[in-house]
Amino acid sequence: MASIGSGTIVTGLTAAALAAVGVLAVQASGSADEMPEGVRPAAAGDTGPTAAASASPSPERKNELPAASGSGTRVVYSLRADRVWLVGEDGKARTTYVVVPGTVDPAPGTYSVASRSASGVGGDGVAVENVVRFTTVDSVVIGFSAAKDGSLPDAPPPGQQTGGIREKRKDGAALWKFATIGSKIVVVR
Repeated sequence: MASIGSGTIVTGLTAAALAAVGVLAVQASGSADEMPEGVRPAAAGDTGPTAAASASPSPERKNELPAASGSGTRVVYSLRADRVWLVGEDGKARTTYVVVPGTVDPAPGTYSVASRSASGVGGDGVAVENVVRFTTVDSVVIGFSAAKDGSLPDAPPPGQQTGGIREKRKDGAALWKFATIGSKIVVVR
């Protein structure tokens, strides 16, 4: 009886594992392609092609203002980083912070603050304050807000179409003061 060397077994197992990962990757990319434009999967993480490449950026780069995010006074919102920058006329970020997006994303581009409300109720039923709206996607209103109770969800609410980009209360207050009607909002990938 012929014996099979351990190197052959390891090579075979490695090839089988790589093939299985390849099949799963193809299946996952097919599922993502079936999502309607602007709708985010219910999972909290971004599954875009650069998510793995930027999964653990250095602390300095994580907070860095994205290139090609416009000029002048503006609010910059990164879809991939789930981060906001409040940028002054000099092009320097005054502050930056992490947000939790809704399930419906705006398309990358430049918008203007269209309306504001001191308080209200979010699409998820949560009492909110400092609401700053800038667009709609398929009749879903997109804007920033903070929960009055100070809560910040871990992920967008599954099974709902919401456009609320949730901030911590202190961040919502800062954006409220910074972004008045007509202020520029730049959305980047």
